[in-house]
Amino acid sequence: MPEIRRSTRHSSPLFITSIGALGVVFGDIGTSPLYTFKTVLDMTGTSDPSAISGVLSLIVWTLIVVTSVKYAGFAMRINNDGEGGILALMALLGIKRHVRPLVIGFGLFGAALIYGDGAITPAISVLSALEGLNIVAPSLQTYVLPLAVAILLGLFLIQPFGTARIGRAFGPIMSVWFLVMALMGLRGIAQHPAVLWALNPLDGISYLFHHGGIGFLVLGGVFLCVTGAEALYADMGHFGAGPIKLSWSLIVFPSLVLNYAGQSAIVLAGAPTDGNIFYRLSPSGLTLPLILLSTVATIIASQSIITGAFSMTRQAIALGWMPRLKVMQTSAEGYGQIYVGAVNWLLMIVTIGLALGFRKSDNLAAAYGIAVSATMLMTSTLLFMAMREIWRWGLLASGLVAGLFLLVDTAFFVSNLSKLLEGGYVPLVLAAIVYAIMYIWHRGVLAMTASMDQNPISVADFIAGLSKRRVTRVLGTAVFLTRSSQNTPSLIQWYVDHSHSLHDNVLTITLQTASTPWVSAADRVTFMQEAPGFWRAITRYGFMERPDIPALVQQIASEQCPIDPRNVSYFIGTQKIVRREDGHGLPYWQYAAFAAMMRNGAHMTDFFQIPVGQLLDLGHEVAV
Repeated sequence: MPEIRRSTRHSSPLFITSIGALGVVFGDIGTSPLYTFKTVLDMTGTSDPSAISGVLSLIVWTLIVVTSVKYAGFAMRINNDGEGGILALMALLGIKRHVRPLVIGFGLFGAALIYGDGAITPAISVLSALEGLNIVAPSLQTYVLPLAVAILLGLFLIQPFGTARIGRAFGPIMSVWFLVMALMGLRGIAQHPAVLWALNPLDGISYLFHHGGIGFLVLGGVFLCVTGAEALYADMGHFGAGPIKLSWSLIVFPSLVLNYAGQSAIVLAGAPTDGNIFYRLSPSGLTLPLILLSTVATIIASQSIITGAFSMTRQAIALGWMPRLKVMQTSAEGYGQIYVGAVNWLLMIVTIGLALGFRKSDNLAAAYGIAVSATMLMTSTLLFMAMREIWRWGLLASGLVAGLFLLVDTAFFVSNLSKLLEGGYVPLVLAAIVYAIMYIWHRGVLAMTASMDQNPISVADFIAGLSKRRVTRVLGTAVFLTRSSQNTPSLIQWYVDHSHSLHDNVLTITLQTASTPWVSAADRVTFMQEAPGFWRAITRYGFMERPDIPALVQQIASEQCPIDPRNVSYFIGTQKIVRREDGHGLPYWQYAAFAAMMRNGAHMTDFFQIPVGQLLDLGHEVAV
């Protein structure tokens, strides 16, 4: 397999890469003006100038503190060999000392919550874009939901074909979107320029302190302006920190601030607040083209979320926290161009179900913020640990910086909890299901490995005993893929017991996932000869890489291991999971779930790229 080197992934000119980032990284946060201010207005229930100024101040300073300071300023400086996101951060911290359950728990549940976000984002974004039809003609309202479902269905149906060609247009289209948003905002500000005084942070603080419970609950709506901020960190490996920060600072942030200020200005100038206030910034003759552009922008935002879910699934599989799923590379142009069928169809069912169940973007807003705010809260916790352990900051400095982030994230999370019964439970239930899958799979793999290693036999004793057992040695090389990194793998013992033969040369390969996304070819393999004709290779792959076993055997053969890669038979073990009879196995519910995952997971040949004609699949029972 060609070695994927991180240094080549960001080789495009800074400007081109920055434009590309607009279409992938900023789709979610870039379409939030479609529903954020509208949601907040519904919560405040007033057009009082002090309330409007206070809300605008809270929105602007939330964008500054959460996105500019926390993510662009701090989180993106902590990367795992260039990769970002909560799973990459978990991998970086989780192995810093030993196995760290707290770090792993925060990382996994934060990742699980992102799947909930991935289901809600397409539904709320597309619905909010199409709801502009109500302003063009109220009679079109009945068509909003069917159109939204049709668009969402089409979006998921095209995923198996890949989005490489369409993706080239994402950046330029989103550039137009941000330009249009900025111009609309300026048009609104011109109607009430005094709105710019609301950029003073004291207006937001004053609103919170003088409006009691309502002010606190409004934070849940304000938070919608930064849904998608986590993408700055998660997509860092695709574009690099520089282009993302440049796009945010020069294009995205100014456009968002101008648009939110414009929406606030027209409300203060007396514009009607019924319907979607975003579309009231547009000249009446341009509303329909704006709806079309908004719909395209929300489709791009949804595509980015879906692609992110695919990438995170691949990371989780490589790190050993999810069952093997079939991952298809849809383009040779970019490693991130992948498709995971199981994730796509499940997301489709949940997303369309949410659209049909909630029917309006206003209703979905209640379910939206809780997943993202919980993920951000967990990211802040891991950032505190990273400041202490990676940057070696003192407790006071780490506590002050991370404490500010935790205070803000906690306020938003608690505010969003008030919407728990209005739909906020949806992403939590989805996250709990995903987390349970990760937990059960990991527990099952550990139990299976322990069961297979119960009766260890040293390689020297095993090879010496072959002649006594009259085991026939046959020509060629047998390559066994095994989890065992010491003694004789149970797969080889099982094969010899049943076939009474073994190849002249035996190579065992144990795959280990590194805590970094990429591993160089020089650091890929450690191998040694443990007995005459018996070699063991310990191989390391990054959690963003896909193992290619035939290419690996070629590399091992070139490093003074006397095997002929042209005459190789590959052996893998397909385990049938059965229940232990001594009462010391997994609880029944975990056993049943793990056995179902093993039965329905992708075959090893899909994951390891082994030619079917050279593969022998040895099925055997393993008690857990």
